[in-house]
Amino acid sequence: MSTPDDAERLSPLAQRWPRACKFLLSGCAATVAELATFPLDLTKTRLQIQGEAALARLGDGATESAPYRGMVRTALGIVQEEGFLKLWQGVTPAIYRHIVYSGGRMVTYEHLREVVFGKSEDKHYPLWKSVIGGMMAGVVGQFLANPTDLVKVQMQMEGKRKLEGKPLRFRGVHHAFAKILAEGGIRGLWAGWVPNIQRAALVNMGDLTTYDTVKHYLVLNTPLEDNIVTHGLSSNLIGSHKTTQ
Repeated sequence: MSTPDDAERLSPLAQRWPRACKFLLSGCAATVAELATFPLDLTKTRLQIQGEAALARLGDGATESAPYRGMVRTALGIVQEEGFLKLWQGVTPAIYRHIVYSGGRMVTYEHLREVVFGKSEDKHYPLWKSVIGGMMAGVVGQFLANPTDLVKVQMQMEGKRKLEGKPLRFRGVHHAFAKILAEGGIRGLWAGWVPNIQRAALVNMGDLTTYDTVKHYLVLNTPLEDNIVTHGLSSNLIGSHKTTQ
């Protein structure tokens, strides 16, 4: 005869450790998304760096002397001159950042929704709870991820130093962590955290609130169930919301 302990051991991992599974799944999803979109982020950063470096050398009219023009020509230039894989140069700290940020904010939001705030008697999750929960989740996620966010930005700035002919400061991600920690201590890893969490609070207020509200609306008012189709539609609406901000 099975005991409650046996039943618990045989239950799916998602039921035994829901928060840990949510963190891992969020981290995996964020990693895939970052790998797919990182070349765009790198190209955008290169465009910004090239313009700033050209202005510093030649003055206000130097933007016309930048090595590449436009996102497509910049990306092609990186591939031709540095190699295809250079489009993912610096992706490691970006992945670190998104694993911590996405996992932290999703776990925090679900904990607030299910445990702290709770649903109404009609099983509805009020909008004001979604707003507060989204903002708090953004604050927690960004605060946890601030060291990785800082290293990501510092590594991206190495491209500007290279264009200006200055020596590089970091040999890699772990060297960047160690150097920032040695120069600024633990507090140095959280430099700039206040504006970062303010931005994250507003972004997640829009993202998580929109997603949760749309998902619950679709489940309650359409034939759709709480499945991957509903989640996909809700996520697409988040994307549309972000493009209009």
